[in-house]
Amino acid sequence: MTDAREAVLGRIRAALGGAAAEEDARAEYTAIPRTYIRAGRLDAEARLELFVERLRDYDAQVRKTSEEGMRDAIGASVAGGAGRFVVAEGFPVESLPSGIAFLSEAQATVADLDACDGVITSCTVAVASSGTIVLAHGPGEGARRLTLVPDRHVCVVRAAQVVETMPEAMEWLTPLGASRLTFISGPSATADIEMTRIRGVHGPRYLEVVLVRGPAVASMLDRR
Repeated sequence: MTDAREAVLGRIRAALGGAAAEEDARAEYTAIPRTYIRAGRLDAEARLELFVERLRDYDAQVRKTSEEGMRDAIGASVAGGAGRFVVAEGFPVESLPSGIAFLSEAQATVADLDACDGVITSCTVAVASSGTIVLAHGPGEGARRLTLVPDRHVCVVRAAQVVETMPEAMEWLTPLGASRLTFISGPSATADIEMTRIRGVHGPRYLEVVLVRGPAVASMLDRR
């Protein structure tokens, strides 16, 4: 597959003018003026409040908690279910509430995902200005199917993962290269020509965010 890919890309480069044309295109891209806001201006508290406001605008449920209260907050998010929650591989099991039989992602079939009450994941970064959560599908975030099939998504977001603007998030995601990313802005919803809003068409109808605040509130970019 790798050899075939390189062969196809080589033909494309040759058709476009080879390495020189590629360098010209890169230089042209670098020269594009970027006058938009590329860094946040809010302090840590205001950034988190904006994130919560945007999430609630999208009909997402938000539970703010501390590290010590994370288990109870997750428990409140899964309350009412029959214990059929699938947990992303690598999610810290010590943070899961007792009394509910969780199913690990490795054990879950497509049928399990279709029948479960929801899934529990963490995330890579979140954007306050748009209320967006980004999953890179690493440990604790699960495969992409977890964000598409079940009806409810419980996502744990740490305050240190919340940045203010999308350019800041993209800067943080750049080292991941061509990794698969999922951007989530509220529960799945769409509207027909009569503006009738329908939820759950392309993913979970319900998004519940557990926002965990640590001893100090800082964005990931602050810590770099």
